[in-house]
Amino acid sequence: MSTAPSTTTAEAPQEPAPAPSPSRWAPLRPLVLRLHFYAGVFVAPFLLVAATTGFLYAGAFQAERIVYAHELTVSVGDRELPISQQVTAARKAHPEGTVSAVRPSPEAGATTRVMLSGVKGIAADHTLAVFVDPYTGKVRGALEQYGSTGALPLRTWIDELHRDLQLGETGRLYSEFAASWLWVISGGGLVLWFSRRRALRKVRGTSGRRRTLGLHGTVGVWTAVGFIFLSATGLTWSTYAGANIDELRTSLGQSTPSVSAAASGEHAGHGGATATGNAQHGVGLDKILAAARAEGLGNPVEIVPPADANSAYVVRQVQRSWPEKQDAVAVDPATGKVTDELRFAGYPLLAKLTRWGIDLHTGVLFGLVNQIALMLLAGSLILLIVWGYRMWWQRGRGSSFGRPIPRGAWAQVPPLLLVPCLAVIAVLGYFVPLLGIPLAAFIAVDVVLGEVAHRRGQRTYAK
Repeated sequence: MSTAPSTTTAEAPQEPAPAPSPSRWAPLRPLVLRLHFYAGVFVAPFLLVAATTGFLYAGAFQAERIVYAHELTVSVGDRELPISQQVTAARKAHPEGTVSAVRPSPEAGATTRVMLSGVKGIAADHTLAVFVDPYTGKVRGALEQYGSTGALPLRTWIDELHRDLQLGETGRLYSEFAASWLWVISGGGLVLWFSRRRALRKVRGTSGRRRTLGLHGTVGVWTAVGFIFLSATGLTWSTYAGANIDELRTSLGQSTPSVSAAASGEHAGHGGATATGNAQHGVGLDKILAAARAEGLGNPVEIVPPADANSAYVVRQVQRSWPEKQDAVAVDPATGKVTDELRFAGYPLLAKLTRWGIDLHTGVLFGLVNQIALMLLAGSLILLIVWGYRMWWQRGRGSSFGRPIPRGAWAQVPPLLLVPCLAVIAVLGYFVPLLGIPLAAFIAVDVVLGEVAHRRGQRTYAK
């Protein structure tokens, strides 16, 4: 029996798979990497301070409730005294200064606040808040207060540390500088992460710099949107960028409106401010508050006495938590009739977004949940900064910081991409000067150093 000889057929060699064509945005990656690196190195110390103080500020709301529990809370009584009697009790205990505002007890068991301005030893932009038991009229204490959210000394001190390092207007430049660059660093980090996300998936189980890079990238990508939000909202009330944003909103007809405090013509000059500054003008606080209640202004509210004989009372809601209560009315002190009203529902869209953004940034929009989220964001930013510096150290193999990202990245970017990017940066730099000016300075210094290195034959280019 014969069998056919077996034959072995050799497999044809496989053609190598074609390399994936690079994205047209790929040339931007070295440029973004260089910007991310240098911005991280030089801006990170400012961000570290902002994150640490922001973490403390977010926790200050709950700490304030504990530290000032005696002033803020009382035992619930049978009924509240008229607001006029409560103000009289506060003025009897503290006759100094003038009454600038009154916040009736917003809920059962909470004290009434009577704010006094022009008090000796109190900063001009602060007030002395006198806390009154609404059921008995007894004064529970007095504390310095700041801002529309009613920050007491503990939160005020942390707020000023976060905002300006206790250095006043000059110190505000630090926070604006940090906010101006936070979104740039976060956005650059997102670009870098997505451009090498496949490589980052393989870092599990690794150690050293790759492990640090994986942690830095993963946490960064999950928190980037939060950082960009904090940057944008922080700039809205900054010194320079904030002024530009206000001008833009005004030009678009989107500025925050205000209720008119002008008294009606026939009653102007009657029932105006008194020399004693006790806020008992014209028909009195009780009827003024009743008129506001009749217009639907529920707690919490603030009553602002007339500024002069030709002004009206202004009663406005001051609830910044969701849903926000920001309605306001003006009430004639002579007649107790409402002369003007303003509803939050009628605010322009950008005015509403600004209000919500600031309240979310400051931790009041969603209360405790909002504050915990801010603390997590601040903690994440601190970790990212630590990991960033650690990667720089590990890049030098643990003995020194690694070399900077090589120059020449911009030369690899096609003009069709480079020119529009430079135009966008120029516009942003104009509206956000603490981004534009340092960036221009960095480019100028970098060009000079690059030219010096070139003349010495030491120039290296990014790959």
